[in-house]
Amino acid sequence: MFDNLIESQAAKQRRAGGFLWSFIIHGVLISAAVYATYSVGNALEKPKAEKVEFVTVKKDEPPPPKEEKPPPPQVVMKAPPPKGFQVLTAPIKIPDVLPDIDLSKKVTSEDDFSGKGVAGGFAKGVVGGTPQPVNSDQTYFEFQVEKQVAPYPGNTAPRYPDMLRSANVEGEVLAQFVVDTTGRAEMSTFKVIKSTHDLFTNAVKSSLPNMKFYPAEVGGKKVKQLVQMPFQFNLTKGE
Repeated sequence: MFDNLIESQAAKQRRAGGFLWSFIIHGVLISAAVYATYSVGNALEKPKAEKVEFVTVKKDEPPPPKEEKPPPPQVVMKAPPPKGFQVLTAPIKIPDVLPDIDLSKKVTSEDDFSGKGVAGGFAKGVVGGTPQPVNSDQTYFEFQVEKQVAPYPGNTAPRYPDMLRSANVEGEVLAQFVVDTTGRAEMSTFKVIKSTHDLFTNAVKSSLPNMKFYPAEVGGKKVKQLVQMPFQFNLTKGE
């Protein structure tokens, strides 16, 4: 009987000690689990710091442009001058001082002023050559144009001065002026070559702006022409 009691008490002590160790072990495991869970949670909450480095990438430089050779200059063939003659244009206002003479210029050839062939050409020109273009601003002489200036048939004659009519004085005026491409006289070029009386001159000068002319033509183009026109003042019998 005593043996059983002793045995029973020893078993109870062993169970109490095992429980204590089991409690300690479980407590350690639970604490470890809680700590591990807490550490993982903190690790998840904290953002990961990422290091970003910017690297400058050097672009490839474009190749230098190729040097393009300039195109060869265009060769323009000059048209040959026509076979003909040169014309001289005298100034409207005659200078009272002799101009300087350039002795280095080429001496003109009299063959170029023969009046044969095409106006604006040369004696050594080519038959069928290209003539010089007509300059509408140039003033031509009577022998230089193909179609000369002609007055309209309906122009009014200058008015006869009353004083000279009463005195039975007759006369004439030889006037020089330029007719432009519209058929009007340029009064700035008006000049009296000959006049028998100033009253006749004034009559011509007053009536000339109202006169209309057929302009001169060169190559089918209207040009200016220097004109010398006489105006007669005659009295008929019975006046």
